[in-house]
Amino acid sequence: MELDEINAVFAPVKDSLEAGLEEKRDLRDELNAKVRAYLDTRNEVNRQVKELISEVRSQKETRDDANSKVKDLKIERAERSDELKAIRTELREVLSRLEESGETGARKSGPSPTKIRAKMDALERKYERGGFTGASEKGFFREMKKLSQELKEAKASNKDGGRLSDLKSGVRSAERLQEEAHNRVEQAVVAAQESHDLMVELSEEVDRLRDQANSAHAGLTKTKKEADSVHSLYIVSLRCIHSIQDIIKAMEMRTDGGESEEKTEVSDLMSKLMSGDTLSTEELMSLQRN
Repeated sequence: MELDEINAVFAPVKDSLEAGLEEKRDLRDELNAKVRAYLDTRNEVNRQVKELISEVRSQKETRDDANSKVKDLKIERAERSDELKAIRTELREVLSRLEESGETGARKSGPSPTKIRAKMDALERKYERGGFTGASEKGFFREMKKLSQELKEAKASNKDGGRLSDLKSGVRSAERLQEEAHNRVEQAVVAAQESHDLMVELSEEVDRLRDQANSAHAGLTKTKKEADSVHSLYIVSLRCIHSIQDIIKAMEMRTDGGESEEKTEVSDLMSKLMSGDTLSTEELMSLQRN
């Protein structure tokens, strides 16, 4: 085939390849920019995920500490409640005894235990001196028995009356302590719940960011594959163009009977490219110009 015939066959093909060459390069560069953006997004999101996971662990420790505190405070509250229950039970028993004896908390009217004891002592001294004989002796024993019962009741009345005041004061104190313990439990429960809610919220955010990172990684992988494919087409087109140029120049050299230094450089670059070696940007631009 003559040079004109070669040009006629390859010129349209070369023109078509050159027309799409710049478009392929621009598309490749655009896809590579998207790959970079996806990569930056994925890395940034993964960084945020790492920080949030650390915060989730911290909140979990805070929540667990708060739950442990709640447990201890509930034990304390139960002890306070038991103390209050015991005091109230004793108070009811004392009130019940006072009601049975006709008292309402004040000491029963009548002689005090001291006066009853003094009367009994006087009767005993009189008895020892022989002041009771015959029928009167029986009266002495009846009177002593009666006074003994009155003394017992007076002592019980005094004891319950004094204890009643202590128990009422104890109930008020126990109620205050029990209420304070209950308030501490409620405050600890709120703190534990707040830490738990925050931990759950952070965990949900971690899941959301992980989905975002996975999406960015998927986009990166897909776009990288597209960029590599376009780059391959670009290289193939470039090789085809220069193969055509080599054929035409070879025909020209056969016609001219010589080979220029430029042809040698192009052939060397084409050989390097066809062998799979990577060309620099300057070398690729040199091939495109020639």
